[in-house]
Amino acid sequence: MGRLVHFEIHVSDMERAKAFYGDVFGWNFQDWSDYAGMPYFGAVTGNDDELGINGALMQRQSAPPETNQALNGFACTMGVENYDSTEAKIIENGGTVSMPKYALPGMAWQGYYLDTEGNIFGIHQPDVNAK
Repeated sequence: MGRLVHFEIHVSDMERAKAFYGDVFGWNFQDWSDYAGMPYFGAVTGNDDELGINGALMQRQSAPPETNQALNGFACTMGVENYDSTEAKIIENGGTVSMPKYALPGMAWQGYYLDTEGNIFGIHQPDVNAK
């Protein structure tokens, strides 16, 4: 099987994107620019003993997504412990709501946002009482 092992988020302003993902989700970054030959920062998204994968922020190579354009790629979804406090952090750090919080009945709370670079991403809080 081809299990997902890495992700890349294309960004226009590397420092702004690092601040956004660092402040909202607590990610740490490692400069891999010399290896990649462009601005490229590895994103450490959690401890090695936790479920999930690491990825990277890379310099955008073309125009950013346009407002209200249909998704043309993958949407990463981050697991969170507290949906509402994470949403507040997203907004405080310059993100915007794309699809408001909704219930996946008996499973979780889910919603989608735009980061400071115009990329869509989701957050997901497991909750068997969601309805």
